Amino acid sequence: MGLLPIAMWHTRETMTGGSRRDGDEVLSQCPLFAGLGQEQLHDALGRGSVRQVARKDYFFRQGEPAVALYVLQTGRVKLTKLSLDGQQVILRMLAPGDMFGGVMALGDREYPAGAEALTAASAVCWSRDALEDLFGRLPGLARNALGMLAERMAEMQERFRELATERVGQRVARALVRLVRQAGKRVEGGVLIDLPLSREDLAAISGTTLFTVSRLLSEWESRGLVATGRQRVLVTDPHGLVSIAEDLGSAGDEDGA
Repeated sequence: MGLLPIAMWHTRETMTGGSRRDGDEVLSQCPLFAGLGQEQLHDALGRGSVRQVARKDYFFRQGEPAVALYVLQTGRVKLTKLSLDGQQVILRMLAPGDMFGGVMALGDREYPAGAEALTAASAVCWSRDALEDLFGRLPGLARNALGMLAERMAEMQERFRELATERVGQRVARALVRLVRQAGKRVEGGVLIDLPLSREDLAAISGTTLFTVSRLLSEWESRGLVATGRQRVLVTDPHGLVSIAEDLGSAGDEDGA
């Protein structure tokens, strides 16, 4: 899948805290509610409840009963899955307005992944009964939910393709480009990935090792592509990073995984 040209990158300011009213404004822009009128939106939000979790706590863990669908209101969350050998894989980083736990809408009985808060976070959640009632009365809401789930499944298929066909340097660069599109914040000197992002996290997203990620980031820092700190990545040369993600000819030695 091709990457967006730099001129088309959309960075977004998102909240790590804030009022319920601010959170409702974020929710109103969520694709789940696309096409709903103001009254229908209030109806949908009124059937939900707000859940708050502390940093490093879970909205739900992998394998727990799937009892609610969530839309993130404030904070940051990562979706994680444990492999058969116990390794954690990060499937997606979530920002306010993102839906998660949506497998419940398909009738799944267990969450296939966990949702861990990277920061203090809050989300509006709907129980199975509340959601079934809303889907019956608001058909557009059901269509939106299924569309978002189909989009997530397509993203996962693309991730599997990347893991199977792309070399590690390309995967790491592509992961950073994806995070810039999801959580980029323009600052002096480049685009800051505006969420806590450790090298371990980046390795888990890219399907590689901490050693390999550290080696690549050190190389890219020396080339002026990125600047890193404690759980912080600043992309200083987006064009250069995209060229690595799309064409390994300039990526250097990347045989490790």
